[in-house]
Amino acid sequence: MTLVGDPTFASGAVSTILSWLIALGGATAIGIVLGLAIGSSPALQAIGMPIVEFLRPLPSVALIPLAISVFGIDAETKIVLAVFAATWPILMNTIYAFEAVDAEQLEVARCFRVSRRRQLTGVVLPSIGPFVLTGVRISASIALIALVATEFLAGGSVGIGQYANVWGAAGGRMDVVLAVTTVAGLLGCGINAAFLALQRKWMPWSAGEDAL
Repeated sequence: MTLVGDPTFASGAVSTILSWLIALGGATAIGIVLGLAIGSSPALQAIGMPIVEFLRPLPSVALIPLAISVFGIDAETKIVLAVFAATWPILMNTIYAFEAVDAEQLEVARCFRVSRRRQLTGVVLPSIGPFVLTGVRISASIALIALVATEFLAGGSVGIGQYANVWGAAGGRMDVVLAVTTVAGLLGCGINAAFLALQRKWMPWSAGEDAL
């Protein structure tokens, strides 16, 4: 038996990848918007950081029963949990990236009466961009882990995690479980390599820079 030739595995892989794309997109949007708001405002930092530090350590798999009760056993459950798990690296990197912004450049921009929008696009974003993209790269792997784990533990949702669960629990085929785990690991490595390549291409000045 080969995974590649199994249509059930193929449909599960497509479901997992599509869910991953949606989850990473949602986490990126939430993390960047909230990170820019909190990082640029001391008042919001004072209010928001305690909440962030409380929610960030919560394991997404522990929220599976709550998510099932709200969304049911469907794709929405794994996507919501993956978004929850993947938002934090992007959010934290965006917040702390503001410390890397050159204060002198901002002061010069203000002296020349540069608009706040131009300050954001010309000074702030180039400075925080490498940190944000690093957060997205980390979150990409976290989202994949959360998706597969939810599929495996929750059941009912189509995906490679559920495929491994069925063959492991019902069929006792640990070789299939190991094969699926290997495929998920290779997929994660490929995603990480792709983001590294994009970072080197789009932000060559950020080589070697990492937060978190």
